[in-house]
Amino acid sequence: MIESIFIEELTKIGIKPQKDQLAKLSKYCELLQEYNLKINLTSIIKKEEVYLKHFYDSLTLIKIYNFKDDIHLCDVGTGAGFPGVVIKIFFSNVKVTLVDSSKKRIQFLNILIKELFLTGIETKHERIEDHSIKNRNKYDVVTTRAVAKLNIINELCIPITKIDGFFIAMKGNAVEEIKEVKRSLNVLNSSVEKIIEFELPIENSKRTLILIKKHKDTSQEFPRPFKKIKDKPL
Repeated sequence: MIESIFIEELTKIGIKPQKDQLAKLSKYCELLQEYNLKINLTSIIKKEEVYLKHFYDSLTLIKIYNFKDDIHLCDVGTGAGFPGVVIKIFFSNVKVTLVDSSKKRIQFLNILIKELFLTGIETKHERIEDHSIKNRNKYDVVTTRAVAKLNIINELCIPITKIDGFFIAMKGNAVEEIKEVKRSLNVLNSSVEKIIEFELPIENSKRTLILIKKHKDTSQEFPRPFKKIKDKPL
């Protein structure tokens, strides 16, 4: 996806990129390519694919949530900053916390934040189960992008979501996963509010956005140690 098509496709979903935002994305792409030679950040590194599969894909979150409010977003398993950093670039009002268990990725993100002159964004070098235990009911919105199966990631992300807040899972084809999560959501006092399925432009690959609302606090027993979550998902 070249920049002109990127701009055109964003306009279709209600985003009109500003020059400074496009400049930040260009710098982001350069840094991603540079540091990917030293750190395993992503297998998607060609500029056209970065713009489609990372930048555009991250911004499809607006299909299911309005980021105009002043909220605190936590991006779990953020990797090279998707979608959290891209959301920050386009919605400066959103406070963002990026959580990842890889020290090297966090080091890259700290460099990226400095190079892009971003404020109101922080990084946390932690396993999500540890972060979840220490930050219950903290975030208005929690996001993950292709991190783990829903019945696993629900238990890690819903405890840190505020009551009446939202967890948004970004997936590819998630039909089977959605069928399996009813029990976990009941146990975690949450429910699926909305599901949006669509295809990425150009390559037409399947994407699914799942909006989950937290209705009341989850039991203190969650999240369990990760081995238990993995061995016996809710």
